Amino acid sequence: MIIIADGGSTKTNWCLIDDAGKKVLFNTEGYNPFFMDSDSIFLSMHKSVPVDLPLSKITEVNYYGAGVHNDEKASIVGDALKRFFPNAKVNVGHDLLAAARALLGTQEGFAAILGTGTNTCIYDGSDISFNIDSLAYILGDEGSGCHIGKKLLGDYLRGYMPQNVREIFWETFKLTHDDIYDNVYLKPLPNRFCASFSKFVYDVNVNMQYSRGIVHSSFTDFFKNLVSHYPNYKDYSFNCIGSVAYNFRNVLEEVAQQFDMKMGKIIRSPIDDLVKYHLEQYNKK
Repeated sequence: MIIIADGGSTKTNWCLIDDAGKKVLFNTEGYNPFFMDSDSIFLSMHKSVPVDLPLSKITEVNYYGAGVHNDEKASIVGDALKRFFPNAKVNVGHDLLAAARALLGTQEGFAAILGTGTNTCIYDGSDISFNIDSLAYILGDEGSGCHIGKKLLGDYLRGYMPQNVREIFWETFKLTHDDIYDNVYLKPLPNRFCASFSKFVYDVNVNMQYSRGIVHSSFTDFFKNLVSHYPNYKDYSFNCIGSVAYNFRNVLEEVAQQFDMKMGKIIRSPIDDLVKYHLEQYNKK
């Protein structure tokens, strides 16, 4: 039995494939090693992984996760996985590699993530060959749910938000200035807090010009500060994974066209295509 997992900062999608080829899908929270240690990841999995999962029979775990930027961060997740799946060979990779393999398979091209956070790369058909650092949610992550949420919260706090949107925002969240400051600067996982407001931007329809403007501005920052700095980026199609890319794909296509980049594949989650990739590789062994 093998497991493939795609872990974002907010949610992890898991797929168990048994010896008969049957797939079992389940979800847990996201495990970003920038915000969680091995013990907290292990405890979270213990609470959320289905109790009837045959842990001792799982022989291979292929986990891709947000925040796995180096060996130190990978070991934080890897140690928890090895404790949880005691008989499995554990492979830990970056969620950007998962996105590239899901979007492009064994073909080279450009791949990106637009979810809670942002990432981009050139993929050579097997591995990431070039990457510009997204700089995470404080310094970068342009185009992400967190970035969109920060723009919305900034407008709310500064009084720039249109009154009709502001009234709905207050009725929906009842957040004071102090509440927002506490969540952003004092409480854990501020990136998730900010990203949660991208759904409000998607749902609110009393002022479409304002909502669309926030998303358009965020995607423009994404292309201006990240995508357009890849050598010969216009020669590639734009392929992207993530809820933000999927939900706002009409605006994303508009901005991509402004930067002379053709749209490619846009999917919400990589798990189905990632499972297909790993099954193909597994059958080649």
